[in-house]
Formats: sequence, structure tokens, C-alpha cells
Amino acid sequence: WEQNDHDGAFCRADVDDAARRLSDLLVEESADVLTIYDWHGGYGHPDHIQVHRVGCRAETMVRGQLPGLRVLESTMNRDEMRRGLALLGTAGLEEGFDPDGPMDDGNPMGTPEADLTLGVDVSAHVDTKRASIAAHASQISDSSFFVQMPTEVFARAFGREWFIEHDRPSGLRMGWVFES
Repeated sequence: WEQNDHDGAFCRADVDDAARRLSDLLVEESADVLTIYDWHGGYGHPDHIQVHRVGCRAETMVRGQLPGLRVLESTMNRDEMRRGLALLGTAGLEEGFDPDGPMDDGNPMGTPEADLTLGVDVSAHVDTKRASIAAHASQISDSSFFVQMPTEVFARAFGREWFIEHDRPSGLRMGWVFES
């Protein structure tokens, strides 16, 4: 994308400098939890990838000062996407999207369920999520697939958040971020 070449684009920030600034905030706030994106930003977005790099570097920088800091990588459940797309297909609403196909960075979207450690039910907040997505005028138009999705389909697709927690054994559990 053209905007990735702009001097102020986050993907161009110096990782150590940005991580130092983040680590200062984490220590100042005595942070318990840091959320970042997965290794490829979910779908290869360069700024999301940079959030991962900066967050992981900051985690290393504060390890001695915040030994209890939990770092959770936000991602998408690729297996859940496949199941949802199969349901859409049986309802005649299939959009031709393939989560296993190459995204912006050439990798599939999200993460296989076997690699996830936490799922959080956020279904009570799907209306707010939808309004937030629609507010991203630079990325989403009023004719976007996300905005045009039927309410019940949107709720199924975005009613849960998925994470990979650092230093946690594999195995998906459903719960809340602040439960260990």
C-alpha cells in the first residue's frame, strides 16, 4: 500500500525505539496484560505486524520489572472461519472467501485452532464492534462485506475474540482475559 511508504507509517518505526516507549508505559502503569497481534498481523497488514514486533521486543525489555506480565496475541480462528463459511454455503450466502488462501503477506488468515490458547465471548458487544469497523472510513466503505453482512452472520463471525498467550501451553480454553 502506498501509505506504508510514508515517513509516519508505523510499519517504518524503529522497533527498539517504539518498544522502549511502550515498555516505559507498561512499567509506569504496572501492566498486567499486553495485547498485540499475531506474528503476521492476522492477515499481513504491515502496521499490525509491526505491533507484534514492537510488543514482543517490549515484553523482553520489561521481563525483569514485570515478571507477571501476560502477553496475548490477538488473532483469528482459521478453523472457526472455515466452519462459518461452510454454514454460509449451506444457506446460499457463500462469498468465495478462502481463509487458507494467501492474504496481504502471502500467508493464510489467522491461526489454526490447535495453536490458540484463549477464546473470549464478546457476543454482547457485536453491535459496538460493527459500528467500530464501519467507522474505519479509510479502510471500510459503506458497501463493505463487513458492513453488509446480515446481523446474525456478523454476530457468529465476530462474537468471539481469539488469542495466543505467550508462555502458556497449547490448548484452547474459553474464558476471560483476566482469568488465569
